[in-house]
Amino acid sequence: MATQLFTLEEATALLPWLGERLVALAPLYRQLVVLQGEMEGLVRSARTNGGSSLEDELARQQRTAQRLARQVEGGVQTITRRGIVVRDIVSGLVDFPSIREGREVYLCWTLAEERIEFWHPTNTGYADRRPL
Repeated sequence: MATQLFTLEEATALLPWLGERLVALAPLYRQLVVLQGEMEGLVRSARTNGGSSLEDELARQQRTAQRLARQVEGGVQTITRRGIVVRDIVSGLVDFPSIREGREVYLCWTLAEERIEFWHPTNTGYADRRPL
């Protein structure tokens, strides 16, 4: 499957849509991470004290975690189907495949930024961002 390539204008036009989705996904993702930590604690507790009293709580948390994971996965898939690469849900870090000076690069954006102002080579990441 060919990679979707974006011009700066095309990527910029998607920012309002993308921002809404990332803002909605971040709290779900954070909630999932917290819940996974709590579940790990319950599993440790269950191992040390016989566990049967914690099974119902663990089962409830597992169902909640599965629901949250499906929601996060679905949201990320909605974004990636457009050709956008999601790097970090919480910070809203994404890359748009693009062409710059004849080579494929990523236009790089985070939720904290008003517009796309950076790019980086496809074999590097955020730390190597360069101004457009």
